[in-house]
Amino acid sequence: MKAPFLDLGPQHRALRGEALAALAATYDATRFCLGKDVEDFERGFASSLGYPSALGVNSGTSALHIACMIAGFGPGDEIVVPPFTFIATAWGVTYVGARPVFADIEDGTFNLDPAALEAAITPRTKGVIVVHLFGLPARMDEIMAVARKHGLFVIEDCAQAVGARYKGAPAGLFGDAGTFSFYPTKNLGGCGEGGAFVSRRADVAAKARLIRVHGMEKRYHHGIVGGNFRLDGFQAAVLNVKLPHLPSWTARRRSIARSYLAGIRLEGARLPAVPAYGESVYHQFTITHPRRDALREHLAGCGIGTDLIYPLPLHLQRCFAGLGYGKGSFPAAERAAETCVSLPMFPELSDDQVHAVAEAVNAFR
Repeated sequence: MKAPFLDLGPQHRALRGEALAALAATYDATRFCLGKDVEDFERGFASSLGYPSALGVNSGTSALHIACMIAGFGPGDEIVVPPFTFIATAWGVTYVGARPVFADIEDGTFNLDPAALEAAITPRTKGVIVVHLFGLPARMDEIMAVARKHGLFVIEDCAQAVGARYKGAPAGLFGDAGTFSFYPTKNLGGCGEGGAFVSRRADVAAKARLIRVHGMEKRYHHGIVGGNFRLDGFQAAVLNVKLPHLPSWTARRRSIARSYLAGIRLEGARLPAVPAYGESVYHQFTITHPRRDALREHLAGCGIGTDLIYPLPLHLQRCFAGLGYGKGSFPAAERAAETCVSLPMFPELSDDQVHAVAEAVNAFR
């Protein structure tokens, strides 16, 4: 039995009528930039996931940019970032003129290693961006202890972790700012670009709201430098249709992950860590194997789709060559990039497909 790596079609076909009706209502009311649809989504997102408030923005990258602006990062400042993540994690740092400084990840979780964070700090370090990679929260207690010790501004990149919880609390509320992406492939994906910004701090949330719309305190009066980071009404309309389904989609992802964890028995394969502190939402189910490329070729022959997510760590990307890192700088991140492969993981996978994936992995020789 075949299993694609990802198929957005079934989810969108199931919601087509409701989504088109919502889009038509937004169109007829000409609610194109912010407006009721965005306000409804912000309230629903915050209340359903446990945030004091939420701010809709035009992408997860913009949310990170806003967070770096609020933190006051700038030229001469160093911001610690894990090297095994999507490059947007570091963009906000570069957009404000600060310098990303990389710190290695943990082998088991793919998340920032608190000890590596501590070792990367210098007198110029002003903040850290923590990524809850593949939907699993990082070790926030240890990370926050380091951050408090050194007075760092903490940004949580929750692009893949909508609905994830750390010791019962939602990811994004431990640091000073939390950022989300609603890119179509995310666990809660729109029909285009979108994102959100949250904070436990009222002052940070209020400043983000100003920055989102050109720093306007009132029309044509600009108290601070801002940007154009608005979530458009059409994306909010789609997200309002999808948001009520997020709990069931998350439950299905966790069910699929349990089946993989119980069913995959391939020698040499390392399956995702399941630490007691974190409730993953399994944006990806990523395993490692020393013969990753051969395993992927075998799975393709079985009709099983896979993907290589982050095959080149940030410190080895050409755009960051000027930072001075080289091969061997971050061994755990490099091991992950060289050995990881992501298996099919989306709510519409059937039990038969999930079984077929596990059996195909186990049949690799």
